[in-house]
Amino acid sequence: MIGSKRARGALIAVSASLGLLSAAPPALAHHSFASYAIKSQIKLSGTVTRFEWANPHVYIHLDATGRYGGIKHWLIECANPGILNRVGWKWNMIHQGDKIEVIVAPLRSGRPGALLKAIRLADGRTFSNGGPAGRATISFDD
Repeated sequence: MIGSKRARGALIAVSASLGLLSAAPPALAHHSFASYAIKSQIKLSGTVTRFEWANPHVYIHLDATGRYGGIKHWLIECANPGILNRVGWKWNMIHQGDKIEVIVAPLRSGRPGALLKAIRLADGRTFSNGGPAGRATISFDD
């Protein structure tokens, strides 16, 4: 009798552990936005050099004109394709050579990387980056 209680207890413990471990990968797979200066949003305009529509994140490579006329290459992180589809994006809406404007939260490190908040395409359509990335706190028309 004692052995069976112990075995049952061990089986319950192992089952509970496996249940917790099976839930962990989705929770650990995503990263936070802590590396971005969320409150220091900026506007960039430039030419798309590459558009990557892939999981786990979509990326826009942008050659943006700087304050003093120079061009800086930015890597802009977007949400995943599923989130972007839900807010109206399409996999083929941005192409190399397109002129776009973006509102982004730049990297805290000062490197030319950012989290997208909003985008305005050359035809004037605007899109957000979906709920998890948060809203733009500035406007394209400011």
